[in-house]
Amino acid sequence: MNVVKPHARPARPFFSSGPCAKPPGWAPENLALGSLGRSHRSKLGKARLVHAIELTRRVLRIPDSHRIGIVPASDTGAVEMALWSMLGARPVTLLAWESFGEGWVTDVVKQLKLDATVLKAPYGELPDLASVDPASDVVFTWNGTTSGVRVPNGNWIPADREGLTFADATSGAFAQDIDWNKVDVGTFSWQKALGGEGGHGVLVLGPRAVERLESYVPAWPLPKIFRMTKGGKLIEGIFKGETINTPSMLCVEDYIYALEWAIGLGGLHSLIGRADANAAALDGWVQNTRWIEHLAADPSTRSNTSVCLKFADGAVPGADAEAEAALVKKMASLLEAEGAAYDIAAYRDAPPGLRIWCGATVETSDLEALFPWLDWAFEEAKSA
Repeated sequence: MNVVKPHARPARPFFSSGPCAKPPGWAPENLALGSLGRSHRSKLGKARLVHAIELTRRVLRIPDSHRIGIVPASDTGAVEMALWSMLGARPVTLLAWESFGEGWVTDVVKQLKLDATVLKAPYGELPDLASVDPASDVVFTWNGTTSGVRVPNGNWIPADREGLTFADATSGAFAQDIDWNKVDVGTFSWQKALGGEGGHGVLVLGPRAVERLESYVPAWPLPKIFRMTKGGKLIEGIFKGETINTPSMLCVEDYIYALEWAIGLGGLHSLIGRADANAAALDGWVQNTRWIEHLAADPSTRSNTSVCLKFADGAVPGADAEAEAALVKKMASLLEAEGAAYDIAAYRDAPPGLRIWCGATVETSDLEALFPWLDWAFEEAKSA
């Protein structure tokens, strides 16, 4: 089958799942740069960090009962801070259905050496949420970035739970309606859904998490960047713009710009609407394309941000996983060379296929321009 090479290209061919596309209209000259070259502890520097925290609360509709802090090392740093500081006080349940969830299993079982209950599911599926013991601490990804599978909501989390919930929400925040009252510890990085620059994480602590921090001392030593208490009390400054280590004020200003862009759109409701529209457009193409299908078969648990796709049965006759991975690599190279799409290959640990970011900073028109290029690249790579 010959597919004619398309003429029109996406205006912004940025479909990476992190760092993600910048907000439409972004330009470096639009950033407020007065804080650059100043100490983050200066009156101005701290004010800008506090402003970023306040805007985060406003956009994500995080309740006043929850504290928000900017921390080192992206979402990974935020998750590690929480796991190492709070786990061990009671039994732990770990949910894993993709590579980042598997990473937290490794941390808890092999590094912290806790005897945890691990509930797993293969790529494309969710573990049985009904089997989670609410008396245990529960660690899970709200949205599985590398599988395209998310928890549908927080209804499976009891309001009267005894354990804490630890939600790695890095590719769900700013695109999904997270019930923060069901989240005791939430983490994300602004490089995902808002296209911010990498290197910084955000840690959200509910009152029950603060109580744990102030009443429990783990058996293992904690490095400085993990310590959130002093003398048995929470270091409140972390959640008032006094960061543990030196942040990049350029990255902070970039994040503020993205948050203000989100507010200008109408806030979280509009961000979710844009992501849903993008995911729906991609789904429409998948439904009408014979060679591709969703990795996440159940629409109710399918991500609207990191949409993961696999080759349909028989699309590449006789190909094993290694051959399919090679095909994906060829497709990605062709598309990048043409300036039609960047960074759309599936995550290295996931089944071979495509991963296309559909978050709010992506324009639906760019996705629609991408689809003919995907068909072209598939036929070109297959016949190469």
